[in-house]
Order: sequence, then C-alpha cells, then structure tokens
Amino acid sequence: MINIIDNNLKAFVSDKEIDIQKDKAKKAYSQLISRGYKGNDFLGWLYLPKENIDILDSIKDRAKSLAKISELVVVIGIGGSYLGARAVIEALGNSMSYLDYSVGNPLVIYAGHHIGEDYMTDLLSILDKKEYSLIVISKSGTTTEPAIAFRILKSHLEEKYGKFESQNRIVAITDKSKGALRTLADNENYDTYSIADDVGGRFSVLTPVGLLPISVAGIDILELNRGALDMQKICFENQDFENNLAIKYAVLRNALYAKNYKIEVLVNYLPSLTYLTEWWKQLYGESEGKDKKGIFPAGVSFSTDLHSMGQYIQDGERHLFETMLWVKESNSELKITEDDANLDGLNFLSGKSINEVNEKAYLGTILAHNDGNVPIIRIEIPKLTPYYLGQLIYFFEFACAISGYMIDVNPFDQPGVEDYKNNMFALLNKPGFEDLQKRLLERL
Repeated sequence: MINIIDNNLKAFVSDKEIDIQKDKAKKAYSQLISRGYKGNDFLGWLYLPKENIDILDSIKDRAKSLAKISELVVVIGIGGSYLGARAVIEALGNSMSYLDYSVGNPLVIYAGHHIGEDYMTDLLSILDKKEYSLIVISKSGTTTEPAIAFRILKSHLEEKYGKFESQNRIVAITDKSKGALRTLADNENYDTYSIADDVGGRFSVLTPVGLLPISVAGIDILELNRGALDMQKICFENQDFENNLAIKYAVLRNALYAKNYKIEVLVNYLPSLTYLTEWWKQLYGESEGKDKKGIFPAGVSFSTDLHSMGQYIQDGERHLFETMLWVKESNSELKITEDDANLDGLNFLSGKSINEVNEKAYLGTILAHNDGNVPIIRIEIPKLTPYYLGQLIYFFEFACAISGYMIDVNPFDQPGVEDYKNNMFALLNKPGFEDLQKRLLERL
C-alpha cells in the first residue's frame, strides 16, 4: 500500500491548525460522497474501478488487435485525453523503447497535444516508413489541437492504406451519442468507446481514454484497475485522517496553504515519473485554480533538478512546500563496480546499487530542505507496478476532489480554459467572432 509520511511538518503547522483542516475535510468528504455539492454531475470517476470490470477484457482484445498491425500507435488528444495514459505508459514502460520499437508491443506516441508544425511534419515523415494506427480521443471532436492533428493524420492514413483498411486502424473515444467525432465515427464505421458524460477529462485515465493506450503499450490494465479499486475501498470506508490517505493529503496541503505556502512542488526521483508529475499538475491546477484561489502546482525531477531548481527550493522565497514521491524498490538492480585507478574517488560506492545511492540522495535532500525551512510531505510507493500506479491515480483524484471542496471551489469545471480559445478563434477569422476580433485587434 502507498503511504504518507508527515513527520517533517511538525515545525511548520501545529496540531490545532491540522484540526481546523480536518473539520473542513470531514465536511468536504460528506459533500463528495453524498454527491450533493458543486460539480456533482461530474462524479462518475468515483465509481470507475468497480464499473470497469465489465469492459476491461474488451479493451484488452482491441488493444491486441491494434498491436498486431502496428509498430506505432498515435494517441491524438490534449490535456486529460492523453496525459494520464502517457503518465502510466512512461512510468511502467521501458525507458529506451523509443530506440527499438520493432519488437514487442507498439510504441505509443502522441499528437494533437499542441500546435507544433515542425513536430507534425517530423511525425508524418516517420509514419511514412512505419506501420501505424490511430486512437483519437475527444468528447466533442472540435477541440482545436486534436481536431487539426486528426484531420491531417486521417488523410495520411487513408492515403497510405486506403479507405477500407484505414477504418480498422482508427479507434475513436468520444461522446456516446453526440458531437462531431461521434458523427464521423458512426459514418466511417470506426470502432468506438464512449466517454461518460459525468467524467471530466482530467479524471478520465481509468476510462477507455487511458486504458486503451495503456493496454496497447502492453501494461496490465487489470492490475492497474485492481489497485484503483483497493484505493477506492479505502477512500469510501474510512472518513478519518489517519486511515484515509486521500483525506490526510488534502488536510496536510491545505494546512500549509492556510499558512501562506501557495506553491506545491511535486518531486519525483525517477525520470520515468516525469509525466506522472505532468498529469498531477493538470489535475490539481485545473481543479483548484479558480475564484482567485488554489495552490500552484509545480514539479521537479531529482536528482537532476537538484543541480538547478534545487538552489531556489533550498534558499529562495519561503512560499513553497514539497510533496516527494519515493519508490522504495526498483524493478531491476545494477551495482556500481570497483575501479582500480579510482580517479573519480567513488570506490566507496562499490557494490552498492544505484537505487541505494538514489535513496541517500532522497534522504539527504529531505534533511537539507528541512534545514532550509521547506515543509515536506512524503508519499512512498512500494514499487512501480500497475497495481501501485492504480492506487496512486485514484488516491490523487479523490484527494483533489476533497481539497477543492475544502477551499470551496468546483473541482470539476474549468471556465478559464475557454478564454484563450475564444480569442484564438476570433484572431483566426472564425465565423461568429467578428466583434471580438475587432476588439482584440485594437488591443494588439
């Protein structure tokens, strides 16, 4: 089971201050479980691990069929439509798979997550030479970035394979009954999976949105879901601070927020967890950042960033706290060898595993940053496996909902995201945006 260690916080928040946040968390928990508060029409994610059991075999079968005909599978989506899948795939996959994707499971790559012309040009040059398929993910089918990518890649696929074979190489994950992508998928006879109306994008990793790409990559989605299911049981069956990890995390971070620690830095100690950090940043930033409230989510990768951002964290403005992710056991072991010349002076490490050294970097950083007056929450993960990743995902989602309610925002909407889109549409001469375009051009 994943675990939270909070003994580094005693110098920063008192028991009384923790108790205040416990009361808020208790109220937030009741609001969430009763489905009677803000955003209650977007709580379908709460029950996904149990509801998924009936569809997991179907997803695995479709993933296998895509794998048989593909060296590459391109996942087209933005935000929650790709970040969750990418977080799991990069956490559990071979770090060097991009160097050899001709053997084993297809390499999952991504498009539609930005508007990069050179990226798309480079991607098409690779797809000219490789067998590939597409998974396109969009509830509406009209979100600009993935819609542009899908239009270009669909055309390339049909030119390469022909219309009939292309239909078998495209899977659409979209609304069950409406929207541009649903209409296209029905007209073109694509295989489809539905995105439930009551599950928002950043909470969708445990739906087909995340599960199909993850399964294509060869990761055991049954184990991923089992871990999430076990964490769901813990979150539903325990309302107290000590036994519900999600409540504990929400309480600790909000106790720090109340003391003016307004930036949370999620720290990972493995490069494979970089995209888990990116997924977490979207989950918390988009859920809490509204009504001029919310902790700003940032991320670093140690020990790499100890040689850059570590300086600021140690000695800079005291407005941040760290949440450190530590994986206790590696999936492999590599020991440091003896060297006769010992010119680098590292023979004192001979016989130790790389993970042993990394652990001491982790512990040494905790001590150094505490000396620099940085509060630290520690989340320890027994091992990087699908089961424990499933636990971690559901834990973060549940804690995010509790935390959002504790500061009295709706954690399930994102009104600010629409502002840039409207401005972009106006500047691109989209019909219906003429008045806005005039006002924007005057400002520019």
